[in-house]
Amino acid sequence: MNTNLFSKIEGPREQYAKFMIESLNHGQGITVANALRRTLLTDLKGTAIVAVRIAGIDHEFSTIPGVREDVLEILLNLKQIVLKSKSTEAQIGKVKIQGPGIVTAGSFELSSAVQVIDPSQYIATICNSTIFEIEFRIEQGQGYRIVEKGVDNISIDFLQIDAIFMPIKKVNYEVEEIRYDTNTIKDKVFLEVWTNGSLSPDKAISQGAEILTQLFDPLRHLDFESINNHTQKEDKKMNQVPIEELQLSVRAYNCLKRAQIHSIADLLEYSQEELLEIRNFGQKSADEVIEALQNSLGIDLTKVKINK
Repeated sequence: MNTNLFSKIEGPREQYAKFMIESLNHGQGITVANALRRTLLTDLKGTAIVAVRIAGIDHEFSTIPGVREDVLEILLNLKQIVLKSKSTEAQIGKVKIQGPGIVTAGSFELSSAVQVIDPSQYIATICNSTIFEIEFRIEQGQGYRIVEKGVDNISIDFLQIDAIFMPIKKVNYEVEEIRYDTNTIKDKVFLEVWTNGSLSPDKAISQGAEILTQLFDPLRHLDFESINNHTQKEDKKMNQVPIEELQLSVRAYNCLKRAQIHSIADLLEYSQEELLEIRNFGQKSADEVIEALQNSLGIDLTKVKINK
């Protein structure tokens, strides 16, 4: 059972909620809480600015005449912008403002798929009539992406920046043991979640639970008997392949046939040493057979040996 005990919005980029998960068997509390915490912090998708192009600027250590902040400060401010995207495709945004004035995230020109969470987030101050023009690429991702500084190879003149995709800012949990009687102990988990406003804590919990469910779901359908039967059938089918498929030389082929070796199954009953015992079958023919098996069927005769 997942119960939202308390939630609050401390600002556009700060949402908090406290959840309670109860009636867990003793020992399950730490398992569930730790798995959820790791998933929330690393696996949830978010949106961030990943590359920026500033008119008239070719590296991050430049300054823009008439703008209070240097390029590095502007890039750091853009790195902190919180966005939300409905599209998995990369999006392009831009800003073009003539000063004097203050540039904020609310000045962004974006596609309908992208939303700014806090329009008041500060970017830069234009001190005179300078035209401040930037273009940036927005992507979805997970975790924190550290990139090599320099020009982006995907889009000419774009400067790459480290991207913070994580919608989760912090997760805490506490496990409480509830003793009902001498033999019955249950776990109760209190889970606290802080987000950056692009995702609510309750939706974050739901997405985290869905990721964990999909992770474990394949284990619910394991059928080793079916897997083994399939493998045996494939092996049997492969072993019935005639040696003609190996396209051996006439000498090697005739030697195998005289030894009553007609299929791959027959051939696999012989080790490399036993092949050399076949009349007129020398090392050159053995090497030819080993190479043909490897190239045609991916079988290494030096490692395969079926007991007679």
